[in-house]
Amino acid sequence: MSARLRPEWTPCDVREHCARNVTTSVEVAGEILGMSRSAAYAAIHRDSFPIPVIKVSQRRWVVPTAGLLRVLQLDVAPTP
Repeated sequence: MSARLRPEWTPCDVREHCARNVTTSVEVAGEILGMSRSAAYAAIHRDSFPIPVIKVSQRRWVVPTAGLLRVLQLDVAPTP
């Protein structure tokens, strides 16, 4: 299942997406962080994207979801 870009990601949405995926696209990670697609790729090329990314081919990058959770401080389970 691929993530659809959505207008707003809640912490619950992010946790659910990250629980299902080890990595996510730059587009989705950027959107979750409030960045446009072009801003996310520009940050990667400037080495200023807030999460270490993995280059999987000449033109494809992925973002580890564990890093995304850590940056958003969502890596700790919420208390009930």
